[in-house]
Amino acid sequence: MPVLLNNMKNKKQVIEIQQNKSITEIRLAHPPANALGPELVRALAAAITDAPGAGAKGIVLSGAPGMFSAGLDLPALLALDKAAISVFWHDFVGLIRMLADMPIPVAAAITGHSPAGGAVLALCCDYRVMAEGRYKIGLNEVRVGLPLPAVLFEALTLVVGRRKAALLGGEGVLLEPQQALAAGFVDELAGPENVVPQARQWLESVLALPAHAYGETRRRARAPLRKVMADATAAPAIDAIVDSWFHDETQANLHRVVAELRDRKKR
Repeated sequence: MPVLLNNMKNKKQVIEIQQNKSITEIRLAHPPANALGPELVRALAAAITDAPGAGAKGIVLSGAPGMFSAGLDLPALLALDKAAISVFWHDFVGLIRMLADMPIPVAAAITGHSPAGGAVLALCCDYRVMAEGRYKIGLNEVRVGLPLPAVLFEALTLVVGRRKAALLGGEGVLLEPQQALAAGFVDELAGPENVVPQARQWLESVLALPAHAYGETRRRARAPLRKVMADATAAPAIDAIVDSWFHDETQANLHRVVAELRDRKKR
């Protein structure tokens, strides 16, 4: 039986952490959409940092049924000034760098929709299992008016190849599960109830391999991703993202998207 280690809950964030033997599940549980705002990003970073020290040999990163993460919490972020947005992007890029640098394997259990920031979290994991159904995944930043940051384009390129990344990222395409599998965006599909178990099964399979041989090979395989993430945390890279965020066209489009979301909720 899994043991509930921690349940961090307040008005702004919920992260649940369960450990079952040597595998820890870190579950985003911030309804309604697991949107990534400053508090949730910091909580997730803390949970990932703490997991190896708590005995984890592998991590499953999961979400709620039907919703892995809807991406950035645009209403909250649009209320922040330039200094606060800069801090947020430092934290967010630091979080995905942390995933890239993890000394233990991480499997993404993509339990439902995973656009934008949700897809980014998944891309930085070692393995991705996505729920079958009418769900979408992809980097759709361009469609909401935000230029795709270089670090995210490069992370996508390392997974699907440069030509597919140019098409998917450049057009902000959201993929259904079968399309995501065909593109190499995800590694495996599962029924919604089996997404987490199959992510665990993959972890168990690699943890059963000779530890030194697997660990060294994994480290070499992930070296390009670690390099991309290390470059992305440099001040010029963060400044470029912040400048794009505050571009007049970007701000107009982001505010339009938020207004449309509010209108839908009223209907």
